[in-house]
Amino acid sequence: MSRRNVGADDRAAALDRRTVAKSVVLAATLLVAGSGAAHAQPANAAKAQPADDFVVRLPAPTGPHQVGVTMLHLVDRHRRDPWDGAIPVRELMVTVFYPARTVRGYPIAPQMTPAAAEGFKAFDPVYWHRELPTSGVDWAATMTHSHTGAPAQAIRRPVLLYTPGGSDPRTIGTGVAEELAGRGYVVVTIDHPGEPGAVEFPDGRIREYGLPGTPEDPRIFRTMIDTRLADVRFVLDELTALAAGRNPDAEARALPAHLGRALDLRRVGIYGHSAGGTAAAQALYEDRRIAAAVNLEGYLDYPPTRPGEEGELLPIARHGTDRPMLLLGTDGFRNARLDRSWSTMLGRPGGHTHRQWIDDATHWVFTDYAAMAPHLQAAGLMTAENRIKLIGAIDPAISVPTVRARVHSFFARHLPSH
Repeated sequence: MSRRNVGADDRAAALDRRTVAKSVVLAATLLVAGSGAAHAQPANAAKAQPADDFVVRLPAPTGPHQVGVTMLHLVDRHRRDPWDGAIPVRELMVTVFYPARTVRGYPIAPQMTPAAAEGFKAFDPVYWHRELPTSGVDWAATMTHSHTGAPAQAIRRPVLLYTPGGSDPRTIGTGVAEELAGRGYVVVTIDHPGEPGAVEFPDGRIREYGLPGTPEDPRIFRTMIDTRLADVRFVLDELTALAAGRNPDAEARALPAHLGRALDLRRVGIYGHSAGGTAAAQALYEDRRIAAAVNLEGYLDYPPTRPGEEGELLPIARHGTDRPMLLLGTDGFRNARLDRSWSTMLGRPGGHTHRQWIDDATHWVFTDYAAMAPHLQAAGLMTAENRIKLIGAIDPAISVPTVRARVHSFFARHLPSH
């Protein structure tokens, strides 16, 4: 049964109806046009297609700015890798999306590199997201709407960090990142190597999944969150160096013109999905450089050590925050554990935290799967049951602009981009 969104929480971050109405129309047009003839094909259309030829398309950002993009290889020489003791340093890959001064002559970036796409195909549909097809999709062919290396607008912009769900690559958060960049933010999406199926480094190395168990293991979950928090702090440190005119890329590769001048590190926010939402919330608590956070359906406690017990609350839930935070969830994922940890947070004095729900949806509707899954279903590559398991029954013409608008409206209120 669907729940109606009610109360001050929703009114506090209510959608700009005119903006969303335009976005819904645009998203519907893009989603239908992007999937091409697949929508007219029967359910067994996959049998008529050559292997791995189907291309999923991402809805375009709707903001006024064209978007540039670049990748950075960051190496923290003061930390060993937490998942592989043979690696003496902590290496990260991040993608930076930003408002571009011009995109003429700069190529559109793929969502995933070919090697990362191969790793994704070998891991995610097989081990992590079994709702996804194991064949029939050319994951490397999906393109973003961002232009590699385009010069940045030399205007100080708020910086938003994104930390993805457990075992998800940063690339599955491309749509929301592009939307925010198109609306005037610099968005930095972070891979946490060892968790995703594949992270590709500039020298061609592929770092595969390396957790010694599942994230439901309390010890592994604690290490995940602690590692993500350290990763976020390190990325902020490296962005500070970039804003000061230094090049933090480990290979000292050329940066887009004016990228450092586009960073306003006095205005920093963070958002994350699932385990990334947990990390985003706790990062707000621990790091005073972060002014606002969006938790997209991440628990605010640790998994219980014994069945039937309640897990230990994170410090952010125990003590609250004096800075704004949005808890955004779905009716399809809501459960007693999430309600307990979120309700504790909402009960803290000060009114800095607000909660909202999206109906007819579930956990991965906050990612690019919101647009991908209906494409795959229409092409006969995903069943209706698996689509609902992954993102819910919600129409992407509703879910895509709704998620984008709620995240953007929160940051626009607390970290305006103009």
